[in-house]
Amino acid sequence: MIGKFATASALSLLILITLLGGQGLAQTTPSGDSPTSETPAAQQPAPQQTAPQQSSTEPAAPQTSSDQEPATEEPSSRRRTKPKDFKNWTYNVGIGAHLDSGTTRTFVRGGGALATAGVARNANKYLGLRADFIFADLPLRQSSLSLAQAGSASSYLFALTLGPVINIPVTKEYGGYIIFGGGFYHRMGNLSSDNAIPGSSCNPFFVWWGVCPSVSLPLSGTFTDSSQNQPGYDVGAGITHKTPSGVEIYAEYRLTHGSGYNTTTDVRPITVGVRW
Repeated sequence: MIGKFATASALSLLILITLLGGQGLAQTTPSGDSPTSETPAAQQPAPQQTAPQQSSTEPAAPQTSSDQEPATEEPSSRRRTKPKDFKNWTYNVGIGAHLDSGTTRTFVRGGGALATAGVARNANKYLGLRADFIFADLPLRQSSLSLAQAGSASSYLFALTLGPVINIPVTKEYGGYIIFGGGFYHRMGNLSSDNAIPGSSCNPFFVWWGVCPSVSLPLSGTFTDSSQNQPGYDVGAGITHKTPSGVEIYAEYRLTHGSGYNTTTDVRPITVGVRW
């Protein structure tokens, strides 16, 4: 009886030990295995984001930053502009003397004083439009005073010319130019101590003087004063030398011709001056 009870007790103890051992094994985690399912999210290390390495064979992407523009689209303000090799406006003044030709030479001696001033508007370094004002003293010959029966006289020419000027650069220092165009000429004078008789026949001097509308001198005696307006033309040429300051010294020869009142006025000015 006692043996059966001991046997049953031993068998029950063995079953109990077996059950307790199975539960302990089920609750114990092996040291080599770290379950990831039960690890809190806050303790998990953040994954490292690494930019993909660009292949050396791929071309670099163009920069589209607004502060970097292609060189071909450089603003016009930064572009270099070619400096102008001419002036829009040029001015000239000069003095000299004149020679006479045609009928004028018969009554006026050459060498009278002359002064001129002008301005030119240039389209480029070769072509411009130039206007000049010319004053010339026309001293009468002694033979003219004898024909006029005058003791002395004064005679002047005022001219305004306008026309193209063609500049011809030769070197950096020397150049030339050609001028031509139309002109307006006003010739005036006065005879002093004149003894000519009004109504007497006109001689060649009074015809050139411009006071003989008919074959005789006016009865009013106004033939002592002369005032004539004559349209005409002029043509000339000059040479220039540029100084280190940029001012040009020029020498010029021109031929001016005016006609009216059945007579002409021909003067050839020779001028030396400066142009800037």
